[in-house]
Amino acid sequence: MRAGTRRFEIAGPAGTLVCAADDPVGEAPRGTAVLAHPHPLHGGTMDNKVVQTLARAFVQLGWRALRFNFRGVGGSAGAWDEGRGEVDDLLAVVATGADASQPLALGGFSFGGAMAARAAACLADAGGTRPFPLVLVGPAVANFPAPPVSESALVVHGEADDVVPLAAVLDWARPQTLPVVVVPGVGHFFHGQLGVLKRIVVQACR
Repeated sequence: MRAGTRRFEIAGPAGTLVCAADDPVGEAPRGTAVLAHPHPLHGGTMDNKVVQTLARAFVQLGWRALRFNFRGVGGSAGAWDEGRGEVDDLLAVVATGADASQPLALGGFSFGGAMAARAAACLADAGGTRPFPLVLVGPAVANFPAPPVSESALVVHGEADDVVPLAAVLDWARPQTLPVVVVPGVGHFFHGQLGVLKRIVVQACR
């Protein structure tokens, strides 16, 4: 992401997980934001441009941004587990990479958004607090059912998303009375609109 990005490995449930962290410049992080990438079988990695945009937004807000590669991706051990083991990967990164004495945020794009929602529910069910902020961009809730999220969660979706239809996200959000920020005319990968996405996240989470 930038010259100061730290790349390292942690032990995950299926073996080594490759991670990358960025810290705010000149200040101690206010907390850690763990960010999850798109579908592992469709080219998703922690270096995806939407995930990096989320990382930049959180760093600007004063958070440490912690990205990682799910099992079987970019040097991380293991193999695709259809969204089951991938939640365990995310939770392992939280347990190992985040300071338990500081606030925790979760975020994800597409498949990673669905995994972040599941991880947030797991953390709450385990007796912990729900991560705040929780930021889901284009969450793939049609193919990977996601549980309800906290009313404070930020969900951002492109109006013209042809990978995860907006209607599917609205169907998921409607029973929760959960607002969805819709970016007009934008597709799944926010081509040409990453600056808009970053601004939405920064303003909502400030």
